[in-house]
Amino acid sequence: MSHPLFEQHRATLDGALQAIATRGYWSPYTEMPSPKAYGETAPEEGKRAYEAHLGQNFELNQPGQNGWGGNEVSPYAGALNVRYPLCDHQVLIDAGLAAMKGWQAVGAAGRTGICLEILARLNRQSFEIGHAVMMTTGQGWMMAFQAGAPHAQDRGLEAVAYAWREQSFVPAEAVWEKPQGKNPALVMKKHFEVVGRGVGLVVGCGTFPTWNTYPGVFAALATGNAVIIKPHSNAILPAAITVRTIRAVLAENGIDPNLVTLCVTDNRSVTQALATHPSVKSVDFTGSNVFGQWLIDHCKQAQVYAELAGVNNIVIDSTNAYKAMLGNLAFTLSLYSGQMCTTSQAIFVPAGGIDTDEGHKSYDEVCADLGKAITRFLSKPEVAFAVLGAMQSEATADRVAHANSGQLGTVVLASQSLNNPDFPAAQVRTPVLLACDAADEAAYMEERFGPISFVVKVADTAAGIALSERIVREHGALTVGLYSTRQEVIDAMTEATWRGKVALSINLTSGVFVNQSSAFSDYHGTGGNPAANASYADSAFVANRFRVVQRRYHV
Repeated sequence: MSHPLFEQHRATLDGALQAIATRGYWSPYTEMPSPKAYGETAPEEGKRAYEAHLGQNFELNQPGQNGWGGNEVSPYAGALNVRYPLCDHQVLIDAGLAAMKGWQAVGAAGRTGICLEILARLNRQSFEIGHAVMMTTGQGWMMAFQAGAPHAQDRGLEAVAYAWREQSFVPAEAVWEKPQGKNPALVMKKHFEVVGRGVGLVVGCGTFPTWNTYPGVFAALATGNAVIIKPHSNAILPAAITVRTIRAVLAENGIDPNLVTLCVTDNRSVTQALATHPSVKSVDFTGSNVFGQWLIDHCKQAQVYAELAGVNNIVIDSTNAYKAMLGNLAFTLSLYSGQMCTTSQAIFVPAGGIDTDEGHKSYDEVCADLGKAITRFLSKPEVAFAVLGAMQSEATADRVAHANSGQLGTVVLASQSLNNPDFPAAQVRTPVLLACDAADEAAYMEERFGPISFVVKVADTAAGIALSERIVREHGALTVGLYSTRQEVIDAMTEATWRGKVALSINLTSGVFVNQSSAFSDYHGTGGNPAANASYADSAFVANRFRVVQRRYHV
């Protein structure tokens, strides 16, 4: 049985289904913050909506509330002074379980239609969400708008499309008839019900509070589960806005809004108790290896979908576009000050140098030229502030200072502090680029979150490929890259990434960068190496979030 919202948004769903099947470019949500796309008054209304939250209590009318909390400090503007409801996690779990009955009753089409309406509503709030993401994470405005709003909505829609596709494979009913020779056939009527497994817990991260959260939220929701979002303590507002919108759409469609709730806490023991609760059947997490591994080890009652740290890397063998390669790498290393899970950290360059369209370049020349390219790219303050954003945490700034000291390698390009006149309190740091030998594994073979990268001297290209593969296998990576003009090198690197199960970008020199991932086309993570045990998105990301329960009887 269909649902009015399913039919209303059918074109969007069909577009998403076609996109995940063909993997071409497609998006229903405009990525540019244009008044033509969102309405002439949308930019100002969105900014005012964000500002209206500051210094206020964020009402959600959730059950089990026993106080107010939240101490977000903006990397740009200091304390936000927004207070969020503190709720007993057991009450939230019980309320979510109770709401699942009505959610199951609307069926897969109903759930899909309502999820599509939620995403459409969130898209209309893109400016409000973009400001909330910018001010809590330190991203520049354009990135905060794009990654925080339409691109995050793309990832949510992608999860809904996969969820609908997997559920639609299950027929609602069937007549089973088995011939019995001369005797009457055995005839049974069978019904098949898609049932959510339980409560889905989504643990948000501080740098991408919507982009890394929406896949798990919508995968769990669309497959029939209640959802509790536990945001990072310094990026609550984007999650709170999202939860408020979801609850409103649910209520409008006769669904108990307590199906989706917000759990605000900075107490790790509360998060652990929530994650290991017997009624929690899925946990989505993006963050540190330590807590992510704890979840994997201890949440035996749940399926854990974890994105952890990794050491993304690039092998440079040769290039026929030297300046364009350096420009692409400069942007890659600078974007959001390296505070992305996909940013390259280790760049492997042969000790004997590389062949280029500008002649042979020694290892030292490659190091120096990359440093110059970064400096040139960030030479205009308006570009630097827009691309770099700000340090999201003091710990990241401390890591940059440590790298600048030269204790991790020879400093090719020192990080500099920039003063953003629009946000005097922001800690803005340019990338630090270090040179080291392949033997200095302690320096580069662990994630150093932030704008910190190493140009690693390897014996030759083959050694670089082998080292890249070993890092992926042992430490994980979400992205690796290669620059080469030789097909045999491209083939060798391709096979290495098949073995290591990591995405490969080859000879990027224009407007696509290794740390960018496009919904409906790129698989974000493979689930096949230590950096992530799941992918945004594939069938495996949704199929284990529901069960099929049958009933049968003789006709």
